[in-house]
Amino acid sequence: MTPPPERAELAAALREVRRRTGLSLTGLEERTPFSKSSWGRYLKGDTLPPRDAVRALCRLAGEPDGRCLALWEIAEAAGSGRAAHAPADAPSRATERKEASAPPPPEGTNRNRSLRVAVAVAAGAAVLASAVTAAVVLTDGGAPDGSAGTASTAPPSPGAAVVPPPRCRGASCAGKDPINMLCGVHPDTLTTYRTAAGARLELRHSPRCGTSWARMWATEIGDRIELVVPGPPRSAEVTDALDARAYLYTPMAVTSPGAVVRACFHPSAAGTDPECFEAAVR
Repeated sequence: MTPPPERAELAAALREVRRRTGLSLTGLEERTPFSKSSWGRYLKGDTLPPRDAVRALCRLAGEPDGRCLALWEIAEAAGSGRAAHAPADAPSRATERKEASAPPPPEGTNRNRSLRVAVAVAAGAAVLASAVTAAVVLTDGGAPDGSAGTASTAPPSPGAAVVPPPRCRGASCAGKDPINMLCGVHPDTLTTYRTAAGARLELRHSPRCGTSWARMWATEIGDRIELVVPGPPRSAEVTDALDARAYLYTPMAVTSPGAVVRACFHPSAAGTDPECFEAAVR
């Protein structure tokens, strides 16, 4: 069943935020009070998520939650019938949105765009009005891993969100998620690689955390990437269709300038040899 347009708009925004977390549905289940199956329904638009689920997802991505909460207010208002008396001259919602099936673009693509939303509530809904205002002034935030995209030309307001310091440095980051630890902000791309099957891979390094990791996108279910470093394996595997449309990240390894970082891609196709690549930390 096709979800209502308001809920579909929210689901598309949540999928974008989820891509920045680098988490699978299982990862979301482990880090939030909501189950894997619930997240699957929320991200497809089958079910309107609880407000707390929207906020939890934004926190995992290190994203301001104003834009998604504004869309949630609109979807909730439409679903409950509160949108029945919306003014006729209300501004239209933006219709420009990427198809959910498209792979996320490489970092550096300007994904900031204005969000024109319909004020779909009755006259007394002041909470929704303020949320919509927040959605208009907030932008998408850049690349799917939380690193900065093209900045807005408007000066930041006194209450504008600032990038917090990383949650770990050096050895304390080993084996941890680069996005959750806020190491994926302004990272260096050491090298990129395209597999024979078309998957896209990158080796990344965070100078502020002193760590490196690998990520992949445009993948197939069953594909796996492994960061080849001393110690326990650090890998990420595509487990479902949502993973295949997202950036997936390996846990981090501690690296310093001059170190050589190596990763191997293990395709899902039987009998296919792994493809390995490497780069030096600058």
